[in-house]
Amino acid sequence: MTVTNRSLVTIDDLSTAEIEALFLVADEMAGSMDSQFGVCRGKIMASLFFEPSTRTRLSFETAMYRLGGNVITASDVGATSLAKGESIADMARVVGSYADIIVIRHPWEGAAKVVADYAGVPVINAGDGGHQHPTQTLCDLYTIQKERGAIRGLNIALWGDLKYGRTTHSLIFALAKFGANIFFFPTPGLEVPEHVVDKLIKEYGGELERYEAQATEDLSPLDAIYITPSSPHQLAMMPDVNIQVELNRGVDALYVTRPQKERFTDAEKNLEMKNGYPVVDKKLLKGKAFRSTLVMHPLPRVDELAHELDADPRSKYFTQAARGVPIRMALVASLLGNREVSLPKEAITAREVGYPVYRRESGIKCPNPRCVSIQETETKYLKPEFKIVNDQPLTLRCIYCEHGFEPKYIASTEWHEGRAETKKYHGADSPLIRKIRLENLIIFDSAEAAEAQGFKPSHYV
Repeated sequence: MTVTNRSLVTIDDLSTAEIEALFLVADEMAGSMDSQFGVCRGKIMASLFFEPSTRTRLSFETAMYRLGGNVITASDVGATSLAKGESIADMARVVGSYADIIVIRHPWEGAAKVVADYAGVPVINAGDGGHQHPTQTLCDLYTIQKERGAIRGLNIALWGDLKYGRTTHSLIFALAKFGANIFFFPTPGLEVPEHVVDKLIKEYGGELERYEAQATEDLSPLDAIYITPSSPHQLAMMPDVNIQVELNRGVDALYVTRPQKERFTDAEKNLEMKNGYPVVDKKLLKGKAFRSTLVMHPLPRVDELAHELDADPRSKYFTQAARGVPIRMALVASLLGNREVSLPKEAITAREVGYPVYRRESGIKCPNPRCVSIQETETKYLKPEFKIVNDQPLTLRCIYCEHGFEPKYIASTEWHEGRAETKKYHGADSPLIRKIRLENLIIFDSAEAAEAQGFKPSHYV
């Protein structure tokens, strides 16, 4: 299988064909757990969990033990050399010399990419801050496929904290990759980040229809609907569309998420205390749209999912968690090259977009305070890198945390039409952005930064 010796940092690291192949391996392993012992005999997995975890950590460790391998673990940053100021890169190099594969959870977004870049062995991202959680997404997709038979063309509703929920960020891209339609029902103030939406449309096609918090008889306010390119698109022709009518054929799966309070700002904490958090309960599931809906949750739950639903046959969250073991067994064995499977003949693949990358050190840095690239221990060796995903307005995407932002000013190392350098800086919305070659482009986050390097404002500022 083609995933051997690769890392899984984001869900984009696997094609639909590779995901489907992993599901076949997971089916085999789920059907004969005892016979898998010895598949990874002699292999060691390093389990590094620097944020709390129950299901992900234990399912990974269970998976490795069931495969006949061994586990070394660290779960408290304070008990490691990271607490002494060691960089993630140095830790990765050392741990990579002890283990054959690394599973890491870390609060800094992009930390898993750094580990993958420096470890020298396959690395699996078990959640990096609010960025992504690709193996949870594999469990989610596997559950939907097992329960519904296919994913293509389904209506999947995402409910709750869509801003900080890393599971939803991974799942959004995966659902689009497999051709599902997505209904966004966020808690007010916790909508899907714009950089996630931007990537969704640019790289997976389809269309996003936004709504002015339209509430329906049974639902919380609908924020947006993503229509996959593989579905007939009627919404654009019906600007006053009745959302209840659109949902008449039903929601195939409702994916509920808890409030990620550990990542909330003070303002978000106050808003959540004031307005509360929406609850999925039996009353909601009596609605026509949800009569046959799978109820899913990555867990843990707090109060957003009523316990009265546990006995409801539509509730699949505990089954979803249990399937984490065979899925992770399949993934670990495949990355280590101990299990192979033929790829399906046909598969839906994501639209690949090649972006120019800005690497010049001009003082610009990722504005995401949780990004690994701006942390004090990491800036000594990590250089800011950004994909240029749009030129008007100029939009950059950090290669580590994938946070998108629009910088303020630009300049060029040379003047056009053969004239001498005039050391002028311009507003990033200047039409000159399309005339400056990438190797000459300089981007600044402030006028002060540009002037500190000897540039003066032009009439485009």
